Amino acid sequence: MHDLVIRGGNIVDGTGEAARTGDVAIDGDRVTSVGGTAGPAQREIDASGLLVTPGWVDIHTHYDGQVTWDPHLTPSCWHGVTTVVMGNCGVGFAPAKPDRHEWLIGLMEGVEDIPGTALAEGINWSWESFPEYLDALDAMPRSLDVGTQVPHGAVRAYVMGERGAKNGKPTAEDIEQMAAIVKEGIAAGGLGFSTSRTMLHRAIDGEPVPGTYAEEDEIFGIGRVLGELGQGVFEMASDLAPEEKELDWMERLSRETGRPVTYALLQNDFDPAQWERLLKATEQAAARGSKVTAQIAARPTSLLLGFESTAHPFMAHPSYEAIAHLPLPERVERMRDPAFRKRILSEKPNFENPVAGFIASAFHKLFPLGDPPDYEPTADKSVTAIAEREGKPAEEVVFDLMMQRDGRELLYFPFLNYTGFDFEPIRTMLMHPQTVNSLSDGGAHCGIICDASTPTYLLTHWARDRSRGERLPLEYLVKRQTQDTARLYGFEDRGTLEPGMLADVNVIDFENLSIAAPQMVFDLPADGRRLIQKASGYRTTVKSGRITFENGEATGEMPGKLLRGPQSA
Repeated sequence: MHDLVIRGGNIVDGTGEAARTGDVAIDGDRVTSVGGTAGPAQREIDASGLLVTPGWVDIHTHYDGQVTWDPHLTPSCWHGVTTVVMGNCGVGFAPAKPDRHEWLIGLMEGVEDIPGTALAEGINWSWESFPEYLDALDAMPRSLDVGTQVPHGAVRAYVMGERGAKNGKPTAEDIEQMAAIVKEGIAAGGLGFSTSRTMLHRAIDGEPVPGTYAEEDEIFGIGRVLGELGQGVFEMASDLAPEEKELDWMERLSRETGRPVTYALLQNDFDPAQWERLLKATEQAAARGSKVTAQIAARPTSLLLGFESTAHPFMAHPSYEAIAHLPLPERVERMRDPAFRKRILSEKPNFENPVAGFIASAFHKLFPLGDPPDYEPTADKSVTAIAEREGKPAEEVVFDLMMQRDGRELLYFPFLNYTGFDFEPIRTMLMHPQTVNSLSDGGAHCGIICDASTPTYLLTHWARDRSRGERLPLEYLVKRQTQDTARLYGFEDRGTLEPGMLADVNVIDFENLSIAAPQMVFDLPADGRRLIQKASGYRTTVKSGRITFENGEATGEMPGKLLRGPQSA
C-alpha cells in the first residue's frame, strides 16, 4: 500500500514531455510511480480534471533574514514553490562579525528594500561564520527547502572592514582570505557565490554594494574556489558595462572553473537593444564551451506606486512631504481637501535621484494595475493616454487614481522589460536555451515590487490567458520552472515527476488558477510593511511526500530542510 496517491490528474511531469492522465504514487519522500493506475494508498487525492506538476524551484529570492523567523517563506509558498535559493546579488547575513550586524542590515535594506527595523527585531544572530549560519538555518523546522549562497558584500566587509564596505581595493592577502571564507562556506553547503555590479544596488547610506567595482584579480581569486571544489554557481546582478569586457571575463571564468556563471538579463529603456546583444553573446559563449546563463523574468520588473509604497509621484512634493509621517487614514483625509489637492498638483517635485525623478514623471509607462492585475497593458491604457482622452493633466489623473480604495490603490510601472509595451522580448528570452527563469525576488523590495507570484503567472498568462501574442506550451513552461531551475544549481533529485525523484508536487485547478491584486500588509517583525500577493487554484502542495498546503492554507507539516550543496538523484 502506497503512502499517498494523487489519482487521475493531468500530469505535466517537468521533463517537457506531453501531458498524460494517470496517477502519481508516493512512498516516504519519493515518487514511486507516474502514470497508469496505482494501487491503494493510506491517503488519496482526487485530481480528476486538475493539473499535477512538480513543485516550483525558485532560484532568485532574498529571504536571507525572513528565513530565520518564517518557516513558510510567504508569499512564495502560496504560489506552489517548494524550493528556494537565497543569497543572491552579493547580499546576505553571513559571515557577520558582531559589530557588523547593523551595517549588514543597512546593506540589505538599501539594496533590497526590506525594512531594517524588521530585520533588526526578527533576526536572532546566533552565528558569525557562514557555516554557523547554515547550522542555524538547518536547526529550524520549515515547510519548504531552502539553500543559500555566500554573498560578496558580507565576505568583503568581514575581511576588509570599512575598506571592504566602501569598495576599497583589496590586497593579495585580502583576496586570499576572502577566497578561504568562500571555500569554507561552499564546502559547508553553500550553493555558490554571489556578487553585484550594478549601480542600482546601494546600501542605505548610498554606498554601492561592496564588490561593485571588483577587478579581475578579486573576481577570479574568489571564483576559482568553485573550480577547486567542483561545485557551486557564480551568480551576479550587473549593469554589464562595458558589456564586451564583462561578458569576456564571465566566459573565461566559467571555462576555467567549469562552473556555471549566471547573470540577470532584462530589457531597459536606456538601451532597448542591449538584451539582444547580450543574449547573442551568451549563446556564442555557450557554443565555445562555457556555462554562462542569463537569468530572466517572466514579466516586467514592475514597481507598484501608491501612498503606502516606497515611491510614488508625489513623494517629493512639499505639501506631501509635510504629511508623509502621518498614518495613511490621516494623510488621505488631508488629501481629500480640495484646497490641498489643488496645492499639491500645482507644486514641482524636487527629486535628487534622477532615477526616482524618471519613475515619478514617466506617465506614459504608468498604468492602473487592476484586479485581476493586467501586467501586459496596451499603451492606450497608460496615464498619459487617459489624461489626453479626458483633457486633464497627467498628475491629476495619477492623484485621483491613487486616492481610490481609501488611498490604497497601486499603480503599475513596468520599469524593465516593457520598452515596446508588449511581451515579445520576454517571449524571446523565455524560448532561448541559454536562459533560466528567475528574478522573482521573493522576500525583497517589500515596499515597491511584488513579483514572487511569477511562477503562477507563467501558467495563468503565458499558457492560458495571453491575448496580445503567442502563448507558450504548458509542458515547456512547467519544465522551465522545475527541471531547468533545479539543474542549474545541481539539484538532481527534484524538478520532475519520475520514479525515485523527491515527491515535491503541486495539484492545481488550472482552469481557475488566478493571482490576486497585490496588497500592502504590516506583518513583518516590528510591524514592518511588505507587499504580498496571493493565488487561488493551488489545491494541494506536497513537499517530500507530505501535504504542506491545502487550498492556500498551511497544514502544519514541516518536511522542509536546508539544502547543503548539490543534491544527488
